[in-house]
Amino acid sequence: MIDTMIDAQGGVLQAIQGVLRDLLQKGIVDAWLVPMRLAAGAGSQGHSVVPMLVTDPAALDQADPLAPVLPINAARAASQLTLTGHDQTLGLVLRSCEIRAFVELVKFQQANLDQALIVGVDCLGTYPVTTYQTASDPAQLAGELLAAAPSGELQPHDGLAFRTACQMCEQPLPQGDHVALTFGLVGVEPGQIYLRARPELAEALELAPAPLPARRQAASASLVAARTEARDAAFAQFRDRVRGNGAMDGLLAEFATCIRCHNCMTNCPICYCRECIFRTPTFEHESQLFYQWAERKGAVRMLPDTLLFHLTRLNHMVTSCVGCGLCTDACPVDIPVGTVFRSVAQEVQALFEYHPGRSLDEAAPVQEFREDELTLLGQRPR
Repeated sequence: MIDTMIDAQGGVLQAIQGVLRDLLQKGIVDAWLVPMRLAAGAGSQGHSVVPMLVTDPAALDQADPLAPVLPINAARAASQLTLTGHDQTLGLVLRSCEIRAFVELVKFQQANLDQALIVGVDCLGTYPVTTYQTASDPAQLAGELLAAAPSGELQPHDGLAFRTACQMCEQPLPQGDHVALTFGLVGVEPGQIYLRARPELAEALELAPAPLPARRQAASASLVAARTEARDAAFAQFRDRVRGNGAMDGLLAEFATCIRCHNCMTNCPICYCRECIFRTPTFEHESQLFYQWAERKGAVRMLPDTLLFHLTRLNHMVTSCVGCGLCTDACPVDIPVGTVFRSVAQEVQALFEYHPGRSLDEAAPVQEFREDELTLLGQRPR
């Protein structure tokens, strides 16, 4: 990989758009999956940025990978664009959590990296979609974060809050050899962008090697430390709530308001099953069963199986949870689904010494069995 710098005196976003346009025009990629600004409808005051598939270089004037909003985890879109055969080389402009989710999907053969090129952008934090859409000046929100990026002391706009997942994201910077090009902003002086690129991309862009920005390591460490502290506090609060009520009763209380809409599952990039057991006849119970359960217990919850749904989903994907938090954002009753899953995932992933999305060469725990993997639970391999 080659470290280099590019001038961004004309604007950081404009410089990034220029690089993306250059790579498209030179045929390095045939299309980009990139966040794009949508034109507001007549009389609308909203601002929307969504992932789009772009083949027209001129359209990249509306590309906005710096917009502090995450409507979906774009790994879901990347899966659709790469899972089956295609002739085009696809460039994927992704945040760190999206990259890690995409890597997990590649491992599970739900995405393909053979004709894809991952471009990462330092994530400075994102706001809830509705907060961003109704902001009086969305460009100001991005500008404030860019201004704070050199120090790594990233704070939300006065009176607003980052998405819960972003408040405690300790992996905001793209990492890994699978990332072909990184746009670095944290610890980089104003008017510049740090690029880490594969040699062939640096050559195509006519970029000369340059030293790593002097402040990048310290600024990144400061940002990660602050996010880690927030993460540990959130996890401790959740664990205290659950354990204080008894583990099972605590979980029941945590999910008490669940309306079984399955929004969390739909928006999770790791929940890729084409057929989910909770959407099969297995859970389409005969009416008489409900009365039998009520007779036995005195009362049964309607709709049933809410806790079982979350525990089953937790069991299926907790080792690969990347903490993007889209599950929390999608919950209509404000259950902190992401905090619950990340808290459990932290312990399970540590048990297997696994870091989801870190490397394509690292098999997920559900993909392999090691004889000594359960010794920490008091069992000995025979």
